[in-house]
Amino acid sequence: MNDGKSLLVLGGVRSGKSRLAEQRAQASGREVVYIATATDRGDAEMRARIEAHRVRRPAHWTTVEAPLRLVDTLQTQCAPHRCVLVDCLTLWLTHLLCADDAALVAVQCDALVQALPHLPGDLILVSNETGLGVVPLGALSRRFVDAAGELHQRLAARCDEVLLAVAGLPLTLKAPAP
Repeated sequence: MNDGKSLLVLGGVRSGKSRLAEQRAQASGREVVYIATATDRGDAEMRARIEAHRVRRPAHWTTVEAPLRLVDTLQTQCAPHRCVLVDCLTLWLTHLLCADDAALVAVQCDALVQALPHLPGDLILVSNETGLGVVPLGALSRRFVDAAGELHQRLAARCDEVLLAVAGLPLTLKAPAP
């Protein structure tokens, strides 16, 4: 059984969710492993976002890139003495959806939800809350919003704590048990 705590940090784009998650990881007092799911794929704007995240992280944190094999990476990197921060689940989900294999999304999301209670150490998951906006027009966009919403609900049920970031401030949706 997990000897640490699990935290899900949700928020919109530029809501401060990553910064809040990084502050919590730093405050854990544990060795921090940052699992990055973003890839730039030749996109200059995304490359700039990735670099901004890199610059903000302490140099002594270990960074592991895992755009697709998140569950395998978590099983390798999670340890009782560590705090593992995953930023972000919606980018990971995007990579899965772009693989154009409907079964892959379901299998990987199920694997993450099932693995969560068995991962040792502290775990912080960051993800974009997509359920507060309009219904997207395209079929792929609707699949993404549906998959993200379902994943967030399932993870929130399993995580010890859930925060919603708004304007850089945390709103507690689920507090850890005393």
